[in-house]
Amino acid sequence: MAVEVGSEALDFTLNDYNKQRVTLSSFRGSKSVLLVFYPFAFSGTCRSELCRLRDEISTYEDSAVQVLGVSVDSPFALKVWANQEGYRFPLLSDFWPHGAVAQSYGVFNEAAGTALRGTFLVDVSGVVRFTEVNSPGEARDQDVWKKAVASLGA
Repeated sequence: MAVEVGSEALDFTLNDYNKQRVTLSSFRGSKSVLLVFYPFAFSGTCRSELCRLRDEISTYEDSAVQVLGVSVDSPFALKVWANQEGYRFPLLSDFWPHGAVAQSYGVFNEAAGTALRGTFLVDVSGVVRFTEVNSPGEARDQDVWKKAVASLGA
């Protein structure tokens, strides 16, 4: 079962592609966080979604929202992908224990060993304000994310 709207976001610490530790709760009191779980670096739909985030990152930054991408890829693969694609937001490695954070958020595909396309908007106080979980191969509508971000300021 995925984390639900209105619940406190489950805290975690993962390494980014520079092997720097990133803790979700470190953003409390300063920024909201858009958690974007995705199956794999270098895959077509994931690339398309993350490139759109890259191209529209100011929408999130202007609203004081930190974007965090999360996959089961190793930090080394994520670093190559981030450099190749010019991603300026952290890509976090849920590599080991394999998919533990995706599992805790209810977005781990046991059969494939990957994260599902799960999206969670966590407000500045650490409360989940939006969730979306898409099936494998089903692309997400990022305009819905922008509406959720806009509603934080309402």
